[in-house]
Amino acid sequence: MVQRVAVVGAGSSGLACIKICVDEGLEPVCFESSDDIGGLWRFKESPEPERTSIYRSLVVNTSKEMMCFSDFPMPADYPNYMHNSQLLQYFRLYAEHFDLLRYIIFQTTVRSVTQRPDFALSGQWDIVTINSDGEEERHVFDAVLVCSGHYTNPVIPLSDFPGYETFSGRCFHSWEYKDADAYRGKRVVVVGFGNSGGDIAVEISRSAEKTFLSTRQGAWVIGRMSSNGLPIDMTAITRLNNLLTLLLPKTLVNWAAERAVNQKCDHRLYGLKPIHRLLDKRTLINDDLPGRILQGALVMKPNLKGFKDSGVVFEDGTVAEDIDAVVFCTGYNGNFPFLPSALSMGPHGELTLYKRLFPPSLLQPTLAIMGLFQAKGPIMPIVEMQTRWAVKVFSGFSRLPSKEKMLQVIESERKKNMKSYRCPRQAALQVDYIPYLDFMAEETSNHR
Repeated sequence: MVQRVAVVGAGSSGLACIKICVDEGLEPVCFESSDDIGGLWRFKESPEPERTSIYRSLVVNTSKEMMCFSDFPMPADYPNYMHNSQLLQYFRLYAEHFDLLRYIIFQTTVRSVTQRPDFALSGQWDIVTINSDGEEERHVFDAVLVCSGHYTNPVIPLSDFPGYETFSGRCFHSWEYKDADAYRGKRVVVVGFGNSGGDIAVEISRSAEKTFLSTRQGAWVIGRMSSNGLPIDMTAITRLNNLLTLLLPKTLVNWAAERAVNQKCDHRLYGLKPIHRLLDKRTLINDDLPGRILQGALVMKPNLKGFKDSGVVFEDGTVAEDIDAVVFCTGYNGNFPFLPSALSMGPHGELTLYKRLFPPSLLQPTLAIMGLFQAKGPIMPIVEMQTRWAVKVFSGFSRLPSKEKMLQVIESERKKNMKSYRCPRQAALQVDYIPYLDFMAEETSNHR
């Protein structure tokens, strides 16, 4: 019977896992490699290898009403959209309220998680950790919840762009970016058009002489504010809207949504119009980007083609000269080096997970990967539901399908998402927000 549960990481997901394990009568032990909680949302002046890193001005893209934990509302005096420091303070309040810190061992890194020799019967794991003094320790746990995140290994595809070896400017990943002070009066190119790319391009454009934003596919851009001044996620992520997208022709819903967005900012006119329809991918949340384009401080460009001495060349043949820096906002590789390599069964080495949570290859379902997904909505409520389901599975109160059935579901969902996402890795990460929550709620309530 499951008693001791290892939790890897004390970020937002790790804290939720500790709390829910305690609620269910289990004994969690959380290993955190740093000296504090917060994970991704803990700002540091300098990036540290193999840790997450955020920029100083980062503000959340989901409202406090939608993203808070179900049993601990955000303080009333918090703004709807918080600065990263306020979200970290919320995690501190959460941890204090539920007395979670006593379950966390800080400055302890998990080196390996391996199945015990009798795993087929016991489902137990051998875990090796190392502390700040370099001392190794071995542990035995009945189950493992992995909450270490997937924003620690930045992807900077310099080799894809000829001429980078002789480029006179600086090239670096957004993982290193902290603020725009160093780019005052400079000429900067930002490559990549996710939320980080949009934020960083806008911020740099307020200091730089000229900022170029290079995008391969474009994006639908919306602000944080919806009708009547309400947060956009409160009005967009509803069961009514979810029902309408299921009942009405998708082409019609896309047309109506795109028309509404274009009334605020004509995406074709501003060089933003993507190759995909609005409902096919997550929208880019940014309040200021169209205004920076309107003022000429930010110039939209197609995909980067290569480097040329002190300039860069774009796929349309245009050249931006005298570039001082190129910031690559090109994402991260999910990396879990402490896990058994056999769990990475995907064609690109990614983890193969049933419902973005359970490895189907395990003989005993006593390990789960938390938060390894992308959704059109806040992540924290989903992780909370993931944890509740995982704990029920660990304890035997909820059953997983057979390995064959799980693999069929994984492949079916991958093919469905590939219609919208050309990148297999991105397609594998997608979940539909409300249906995914409903599925886990049903599984959690189905006790044996």
